[in-house]
Amino acid sequence: MTELSLQSHVDADGKRLFVPVRIAVLTVSDTRSFDDDKSGNTLVERLTGAGHLLAARAIVKDEIDAIRAQAKAWIDDPAIDVVLSTGGTGVTGRDVTPEAFEGIFEKSIPGFGELFRMLSYQKIGTSTIQSRCTAGVTRGTYLFALPGSPGACRDAWDMILKDQLDYRHKPCNFVELFPRLREHERRGGGK
Repeated sequence: MTELSLQSHVDADGKRLFVPVRIAVLTVSDTRSFDDDKSGNTLVERLTGAGHLLAARAIVKDEIDAIRAQAKAWIDDPAIDVVLSTGGTGVTGRDVTPEAFEGIFEKSIPGFGELFRMLSYQKIGTSTIQSRCTAGVTRGTYLFALPGSPGACRDAWDMILKDQLDYRHKPCNFVELFPRLREHERRGGGK
């Protein structure tokens, strides 16, 4: 997403207009298929209902290499701005989504997981401590790893992502930062 495209989403009075974000949904599961992927379906319904574009969708096994390969393919795709994953954020031996994502983040967004757990605590109490949801950004693409339950996906979308992926949300949002996410590359810097 470029600065020019964001400037075109301001009306004559300087009011921000909605900017549809291109979002890919990744379900991490050893057992789910598209027929019974309730969490993935929840995210698709929420994001399209808000006016965003479903850019891609996939299901991969709970394996670091498979998760990273799909995430990297979408990071390399200029038609994808955001990756939302669901599943694999718990503490069991097969839960490896945080490790897969954190291994490719240029910058982590620790406040996302902290805020999610704070909000989740209001609904499920101390059980929220078992969630290792995480977020970060890599080469201009946001990545969010959400828990595998439909309720957690609804909460993450409704209480955090719906606003942060809306250019109109003030005082700030993730969308307005798109033009600046890769500025270190223009300066010739690395991470």
